[in-house]
Amino acid sequence: MKGMEKNVIVLAGMIGAGKSSYTELIARELGSIAFYESITDNRILEKFYDDPARWAFALQIYFLNTRFRSIKAALRDENNVLDRSIYEDALFTQINYEEGNISSPEMDTYLDLLDNMMEELGTLPKKAPDLMIYLRGSLETVLERIKKRGRPYEQIDENPGLLEYYTRLHARYDSWFESYDKSATLVFDIDQIDITNSEDAYEVMQAIRTKLAYIHQRPTD
Repeated sequence: MKGMEKNVIVLAGMIGAGKSSYTELIARELGSIAFYESITDNRILEKFYDDPARWAFALQIYFLNTRFRSIKAALRDENNVLDRSIYEDALFTQINYEEGNISSPEMDTYLDLLDNMMEELGTLPKKAPDLMIYLRGSLETVLERIKKRGRPYEQIDENPGLLEYYTRLHARYDSWFESYDKSATLVFDIDQIDITNSEDAYEVMQAIRTKLAYIHQRPTD
């Protein structure tokens, strides 16, 4: 195994799936840089939860911009892990479009901008991640974790319309993942795995190291 091999790893999964916790673990174990999605300085996020129809487009443009900046930095640095990436961004925008929170002209503008950004990524020396890790789990587990972390604006008890949003988003994640083709992938079942348990964390890292070794293996003559 090439332990010093540089890797760009991206996490994907539902809101509350545990992407930041996995990012922290992987970065620590592999000695790489962690890129976390900006939440505390996002002035639009809470506004979106209060009034999705007013703020959905602005929020998606904000996320698209920050995720584009992060993936560019990641691909140039070549040794890091991102807790959310640009590759699943369009799924959230599509859901908001279907729910009537984003208009057709706004959707067209978003997709044109996304295509432009993806073309620019194609000009970088490293054009895509080495590995996408998808955290798959039941809606019940996701809702439990959202409740546990306690961000008021994410709670369905305080905003019942959120349950429909979470349900629709969750139902689409597997099909989105099946269409992802930018890199190798690895799936962890968050219904069965809890990385706060040291044994589970060890098994997760063993699986990741094995996958990375396979990705970077060189053919023999």
